[in-house]
Amino acid sequence: MTHELAQLNTARPKYAADAPEFKDFMDGLDPVNAVADAADGFVWRLQDDSGNATALRLDGDDSVMVNLSVWRDAEALAAFMYEGLHRTLMSRRREWFEPLTEAGTVLWWVEAGVRPTVAEAGERLAHLRAHGPTPYAFTLRTPFPRPGE
Repeated sequence: MTHELAQLNTARPKYAADAPEFKDFMDGLDPVNAVADAADGFVWRLQDDSGNATALRLDGDDSVMVNLSVWRDAEALAAFMYEGLHRTLMSRRREWFEPLTEAGTVLWWVEAGVRPTVAEAGERLAHLRAHGPTPYAFTLRTPFPRPGE
């Protein structure tokens, strides 16, 4: 496999990380991350010393949380996203996050072994927002094949 699938997901929380209203979400992160780490097709996820990425931000915008990961392919990512514990936790996202007014998730292919940066991911998201899905930046609903396929 010459390429892996990178994904960035952004969200604007309604509450501070230590707010009581956000506790269920924060308490769910470690179990969901453990499921991701063990998932078939999982390759890598961005994390800081806490084991997650909740303190990391996109383009210096302190109000936008990021989740950045790499997967074998779109099928593996979708299986994790739409099944099990992740799906259960995200079914409550409206309680914890502001509604999105533009694309908050972007996918793109990276060479196997490459770990994308938050800056690169932000550039891909901006491209998707400006141009719609292209081979450079796309979505699960409008995927593009792995380069060379």
